[in-house]
Amino acid sequence: MSDRQLDHEAVIVGAGFGGMGAAIEFTRLGIEDFLILEREDDLGGTWHVNHYPGLAVDIASVTYSYSFEPNPYWSRLFAPGAELKQYAGHIADKYDLRRRMEFGVIVERAEWDDDGEFWTVRARGGREITARYLVTATGFLSQPYTPNFPGIDTFAGDIIHTTDWRDGYDFGGRRAAVIGTGATAVQLIPEIARRARSLTVFQRTAIWVVPKVDFPIPRPVQRLFAAVPLAQKAARVVNTSMLEALMVTGVLHYKQAKPGNQLAALLAKAHMRLQVRDKQTRKDLTPDYDFGCKRPTFSNTYFRVFNQQNVALETGTIDHIDADGIVTEDGTKVLADTLVLATGFNLWDVNFPAFQIIGRDGRDLGKWWRDGRFQAYEGITVPKFPNFLTLNSPYSYSGLSYFTTIEGQMKHIGRLFGEMRRRGTQRFEVTEKANAEFLDRATKNLASSVFYAGNCATSRSYYFNQHGEATLLRPNSTLSTLREQGSFPLEDYEYA
Repeated sequence: MSDRQLDHEAVIVGAGFGGMGAAIEFTRLGIEDFLILEREDDLGGTWHVNHYPGLAVDIASVTYSYSFEPNPYWSRLFAPGAELKQYAGHIADKYDLRRRMEFGVIVERAEWDDDGEFWTVRARGGREITARYLVTATGFLSQPYTPNFPGIDTFAGDIIHTTDWRDGYDFGGRRAAVIGTGATAVQLIPEIARRARSLTVFQRTAIWVVPKVDFPIPRPVQRLFAAVPLAQKAARVVNTSMLEALMVTGVLHYKQAKPGNQLAALLAKAHMRLQVRDKQTRKDLTPDYDFGCKRPTFSNTYFRVFNQQNVALETGTIDHIDADGIVTEDGTKVLADTLVLATGFNLWDVNFPAFQIIGRDGRDLGKWWRDGRFQAYEGITVPKFPNFLTLNSPYSYSGLSYFTTIEGQMKHIGRLFGEMRRRGTQRFEVTEKANAEFLDRATKNLASSVFYAGNCATSRSYYFNQHGEATLLRPNSTLSTLREQGSFPLEDYEYA
């Protein structure tokens, strides 16, 4: 190893919950010299970037949080986004992470030096930072997608992307058009419909929506959670078990438990039938793919919006945009003076990874994934990328709560670095053999999922990459994932 003095022991890219989880695990391991780089002007990841009206978690808050750092004071079962942002700040303060964060730093490239055994991270503006270990925690939903509709640059009104919301924007008296009907749109559309003179929702793909059992958490319950943490832990177990039943039986084990999947679809259809009066609108809002092909969402207000006189659903394909509205392929023109882009994120083209990463022997991670297959051992490490941990990677997402993924990866980091300490080494790299075996196992386990055994052809789901493979989710239960991340064979890595 080179005697070169490195700037830091580790660099973590991303100051969301994933990056903070890795930082907490490093601290537990005694690694104090790490730097967290964040492109935004504050921490929190998606809960900092997104602040549109109606923003809330779509997983109960007792589950959507670190199990080792519960928050007893959530105001609702599904907490509003502002509370998640506050929770992120609490985590940063309690675990003393702010002083290790730098904001407004846009990382463009990272390259491994095999002679010196370190990473060089290059940021916009020419800055270079060296570190022994590199962690990417840039999130799954971090690269907004803006469709390039012909004529969009000629639109004379306001264009707002949901990830760049204008706080306080008044829709009163305006003719609004929302493009997209994903989870974000489901939360946002009812809020716009309350104020807008007219609202047209452009739907390319219908989404499964199930009832949202949401309610304020009474003060006495909050005080109980604070005084008796075991009570909140029990609530977490119950909620996690319900989500697990939906995810594992209805989605991952679709082939063996198809009736469960069909029951979920029937629930969603019944929910819609009770809320939408017009038969044709119900037909247009009904997905033509199996439940679970796209991430379903929860709402008690979305469907009812389409009963309002000022709201219209448009399922025609957009041909182009004029200065004063949107024109569909059949020539229909919808007048609009505010265009809201609820068009989601670009996962597979620019998010995996979010910047260029060059490993050993010049392997370009993004090119290698796109030219071949998306893969990562246990969803966290990659062959020919020594001392590299990728938290948002293929086959890493476990369960429906992102915190399951984070905490599983924290277990993996703890076991891996503990073994390096025992051996007295500072370098790790997963073997090609271990990676190939994990990929084969994941592919085999996914064969019975709704993604391959069901009908997902028309879903346009971000679960599928450009090769048509559903490589985002880890095909295991939460408990088995956590167990495997804390007990993987240590010989699956080479140490030096």
